[in-house]
Amino acid sequence: MSKATFDPTRFNKSNNTPFNEVLDKHLSRRNFVKSGLGLSAMTAFSGFGIAGCSSSSDNDSNPVDGTPSTPDTPNVSQATLGFESIAGSKTDAVTVAAGYSAYVLAPWGEPLNDKANAFKEDGSNTAEDQANSMGMHHDGMHFFPLNEAGDDGLLCVNHEYIDQAALHPMGPTVDADGNRTVLDEIRKEINAHGISVVRIKLNNGMWETVKNDDYNRRFTGATVMDIAGPLAYSSYLETRYSPDGSQARGTLNNCGNGYTPWGTYLTCEENWPGYFVNRGELTQEQERIGLSTSGTRYGWDHLAGNDDERLDEFARFDVTPSGTSAANDYRNEANGHGYIVEIDPYNPNSRAVKRTALGRFRHEGCTFGKLEEGKPVVFYSGHDSRFEYLYKYESTALWTEADANSANRIITGDKYMNDGTLYVAKFSEDGVGEWLPLTLDSVTTDGNTLADSFDSVASIILNTAGAADLVGATPMDRPEWASVDPFTGTVYLTLTNNTKRVDSTNPANPRLNNSFGHIIRWDEGSNATEFTWDIFVFGSPADGDEETNRSGLTDMNQFASPDGLAFDKRGILWVQTDNGADEVEEYTNDQMLAIVPSPMTDDNGQQQVVSADNQAELKRFFVGPNGCEVTGFAITPDYTTVFANIQHPRNWPYSAVATEETPDGTTVRPRAATVIIRKDDGAEVGV
Repeated sequence: MSKATFDPTRFNKSNNTPFNEVLDKHLSRRNFVKSGLGLSAMTAFSGFGIAGCSSSSDNDSNPVDGTPSTPDTPNVSQATLGFESIAGSKTDAVTVAAGYSAYVLAPWGEPLNDKANAFKEDGSNTAEDQANSMGMHHDGMHFFPLNEAGDDGLLCVNHEYIDQAALHPMGPTVDADGNRTVLDEIRKEINAHGISVVRIKLNNGMWETVKNDDYNRRFTGATVMDIAGPLAYSSYLETRYSPDGSQARGTLNNCGNGYTPWGTYLTCEENWPGYFVNRGELTQEQERIGLSTSGTRYGWDHLAGNDDERLDEFARFDVTPSGTSAANDYRNEANGHGYIVEIDPYNPNSRAVKRTALGRFRHEGCTFGKLEEGKPVVFYSGHDSRFEYLYKYESTALWTEADANSANRIITGDKYMNDGTLYVAKFSEDGVGEWLPLTLDSVTTDGNTLADSFDSVASIILNTAGAADLVGATPMDRPEWASVDPFTGTVYLTLTNNTKRVDSTNPANPRLNNSFGHIIRWDEGSNATEFTWDIFVFGSPADGDEETNRSGLTDMNQFASPDGLAFDKRGILWVQTDNGADEVEEYTNDQMLAIVPSPMTDDNGQQQVVSADNQAELKRFFVGPNGCEVTGFAITPDYTTVFANIQHPRNWPYSAVATEETPDGTTVRPRAATVIIRKDDGAEVGV
């Protein structure tokens, strides 16, 4: 999540034991055996290590394109990082490891077709231009190949939010009272949100976008989308636009992402509550999720009722009840947001679908777990706010490998993502965790059941976080992106930071005033409700004291606020940062590091964490320009190209060469963009 959209308010008012308290107790009970959880008799903590849970007979899933890999995959990666860690950087340019080059691809405002004019440096492009061009502030993304060689494919890119000062020539136009006055400016802002699907091809060693391609399309803050799962056709989604509750308009604040084993893209609606306002009395779910009572983030509702307004395009952001029923106003408009959205990039005529069964909250990422024939499909997603929770969804349908090549991907999504059980995580100090189901018969901390507070599964989903409060989930330090090691099946999760944790800790969040964040990991147990966990690495400045720099980081790999996280199929874990700590920010801009976790084992084969003894395994590969967040990761099937996104740079890009620094005294209109990273000799990136 960008710091520009982060809401520091604590909406979780529960008294559930927070993660840092659990972790403190855990640190004092390091040496124990994880028994009875299906991880084998050899599985035990050694120091802070955790044993892998896969075997050579497991069917691993490709974490890049979702296709099954061969059943004889070993459970330890053979990859070795082949670059030297680079120093930090504080320039208006990208920095990358020696032997690599980086180029700009598909920046904000690049036309996808001839309906859009070329990008104008003065910011004067219209709303129509923006609807047919790359959106603003690139974030999560994924590459979908169109051929076996992987040199032709579709790049799906999230656009998290907007910078009004950069989007318009002189910023937004407002009257003396601060109210918005220009319709086209608001439409342009709405169109700058959402997702871009753009075809790209490799020509003579350089990736290029393909303009006017049939696959190119935009999903914006106004695109009509279908609703699926428990909330579809429910009264909770009834609006004047969609009286039957079957549709929602637009997707907003698309930060983290995911994809499915059947070849679709998943985009996650994160800080969407700020786009809506209820100037009356908040409902229980609105208060819990953090809806505003004073105004919307960008003032899109200011032109409600304008003579040129189309289908209540602005009025819908004011969810204050005004009619005699929900069919006469937009009191339920916000209920159509806060979900995982599925997109089929291969079918440009398909409609996006909001998958409500996976919960409604501020989603940051959606990662599927290790696939196994005849077992449920599992997805993980974090709620990116302070003191919020980690969730798991388990499908009722059992995985069939034939579905990896489905002829109708959205129908396959219906099969696995509309019906299942949603769980929330509870961590304990002995390194054992419990997935608490969010069902009507789930027992709450006061001895009742969720049925005493909710009348249906749909009502639980609508207020997912409120239900998680009641069952006793563990409040975390901003759970963000997750990724699964393709060799061990272990799941890794970034906990970005929590500077408001000042009075209590728990085992999974052990540091008060946690400015630097950490990465946690877990293995699933023998049944759906059990898991085991530890902490893989703590963010810290190199000169942090022993309590802070628990992983022994040095100048060459110090980091803070881990955010983006992705394994490639070779078992390399790529870690991206959204730095929120002055101690590290004074040394380097946001960055991307790499490490190969699965070979980091002791003599008993148990996985180890990053420590002073092995911290050199963690290497800095890439640093972004001043002011930016490094986010979004994709890689081609042959591993010769990595794509990373640069969001909200301060004074970049100066040219198509991402490493070219903007000259002193020169100011460019900042443009978020995807950066292409390739090895100069054309070999695989990273090794």
